[in-house]
Amino acid sequence: MTAEDTKQNPILDLEAMKVIAEAFSKLDDTAVRRVLRWANEAYGSKLSIAAKLVDKGDTITGDTSVDFKTQFASLAEFFASATPTQDADKALVVGYWIQVIEGTTDLDGFRVNKELKQLGHGVKNVTSALNTLMARKPALVIQTKKSGTSRQAKKKYKLTHEGQRSVERMINQDQS
Repeated sequence: MTAEDTKQNPILDLEAMKVIAEAFSKLDDTAVRRVLRWANEAYGSKLSIAAKLVDKGDTITGDTSVDFKTQFASLAEFFASATPTQDADKALVVGYWIQVIEGTTDLDGFRVNKELKQLGHGVKNVTSALNTLMARKPALVIQTKKSGTSRQAKKKYKLTHEGQRSVERMINQDQS
């Protein structure tokens, strides 16, 4: 049987699903996540499987940003696809672009808000938006550095794995 023969055969799909369901029924949740992660790395699209099948708190392995780099030519397209509505989510999406797509190691509030303003979505208080992301459980952003002692000192931030996955879920939700 060729790949073309099996491409649109729902019976084969159902048989595979049955085998998987039977195998998973014998495993605990941790083992299921481990197997899904392996299947994702071996066979699947890292974006859709990692974002939709792996439970919160599990670590994604591999570079999930590669598909976004080829899929979106600009931050504007990426932002529009994510459709964030809250200031914190807007900052998170732009932070993802800067950190993951551009490969920058740290984020700063000034750069995040500058990009948001360019998109017509500037926030009143970007530090407050980033603090909101740090306060979520699990934290979507962490503060990595503070230069100076004043409250207005320049701070550096980094998206956590959960923060990255949150943005990936926003993008995948829009594409579903």
